Amino acid sequence: MPRMRRVAVPNYPHHIQQRGHNGETVFNDEEDCRKYLSDIQELKSKFKVDIYAWCLLPDQVHLLANPGSNADMLAETMKGLSARTTRHRNRKYKRSGTLWAGRYRSSVVQRGEWTLACMYYLETLHSRMRGKVTEHFPWTSLDMRAGRTEKNWLDLPDEFQNLGHSPLERINVYTRNLQKGMDENQARVIESAVSRNQLTGDSDFIDEVERLTGIRMSSRGRGRPPLKREHEN
Repeated sequence: MPRMRRVAVPNYPHHIQQRGHNGETVFNDEEDCRKYLSDIQELKSKFKVDIYAWCLLPDQVHLLANPGSNADMLAETMKGLSARTTRHRNRKYKRSGTLWAGRYRSSVVQRGEWTLACMYYLETLHSRMRGKVTEHFPWTSLDMRAGRTEKNWLDLPDEFQNLGHSPLERINVYTRNLQKGMDENQARVIESAVSRNQLTGDSDFIDEVERLTGIRMSSRGRGRPPLKREHEN
């Protein structure tokens, strides 16, 4: 099934993926990662974009971002990140030319369980790719979420805030859900949606986005809805 054109919707989370050109490494070392995160922090503030989760793999980036009331700010943020990372890499490694495999891909995400599911997906992606779910990987937003970093600019969606009455209770519930692992069908839906610029959510959500945008969304196999996770209120 061909990819749809990207759709951006105000006040909704968007799962964003951007890959290196021809599988080229984007992040060679800690300096490259920290530079990208510093740029995110600056640009999210400049364009008023919330970042709910992130994952930096050697050859790609995943973000869960909400552009707020102006959906165009998502593209502005990604434009700035792409340009800054390319300049940094070209200068540091004395290279030239493109760094990224074309434009970034994006999937508008349904509020509620699907937003939490995308957060789980991003923060376990590296370990699941290597078959070691408990392996700690420093280049995801999980350490920020758990308060284990000095710089914490992560934004917390309502879905996370509703997991508990205190920061400790929320992260405990969230961590237990992470440790349970993702439903593979659910993970495939999330992966397929972002790779095709489609939507992550149920049929009612797709109808809602069509109404908001006036754009007909192509159908896809939605799989099962997310499993209900542990909530403590």
